[in-house]
Amino acid sequence: METRNIMIVGVGGQGSLLASKLLGRLLLGRGYDIKVSEVHGMSQRGGSVVTYVRYGEKVYSPIIDKGEADYILSFELLEAARWTEYLKPGGKIITNTQRINPMPVITGAASYPDGLEDKMREKGIDVDAFDALSLAEQAGSSKAVNLVLLGRLSKSADFTEAEWMQAIEASVPPKFLALNQKAFALGRDS
Repeated sequence: METRNIMIVGVGGQGSLLASKLLGRLLLGRGYDIKVSEVHGMSQRGGSVVTYVRYGEKVYSPIIDKGEADYILSFELLEAARWTEYLKPGGKIITNTQRINPMPVITGAASYPDGLEDKMREKGIDVDAFDALSLAEQAGSSKAVNLVLLGRLSKSADFTEAEWMQAIEASVPPKFLALNQKAFALGRDS
């Protein structure tokens, strides 16, 4: 099997690390060799967070280079647009449409770009953009965007719903399990 690559991008505090941990458990359950690498850019202060998840028969490096990502899972629209050059031809971006202003926008030095979804599609990119935040809130917490996005990814990935549920149960504290399962289901069924 050729190595597959998933990038998870967002802003600090959005739950991308739990998403990568859950993906890792899912992939280990299938017996894949997995490499995960996390890059934090001032994540404690709302900066970019990027996680690389690579899996296959044998994976030698945790880093995804430009043009190699099969999927980019994005917690925020501008982050999706920022990482498009890492997507391989035929790859897919699954993104939350939420907009979180970066520091230059907050300080007034820049404005948040308009039309990002259209601009990505004009480049020929397969973009699945939807309001994951509303679905997470419907599940019971705005912090469940990560599970909503994973639910949406599960529609394209080659894993059974039972495998996903096992990974969720192994990754989420019991008191939050039902909420996270609901968030996953809303993402999968939307």
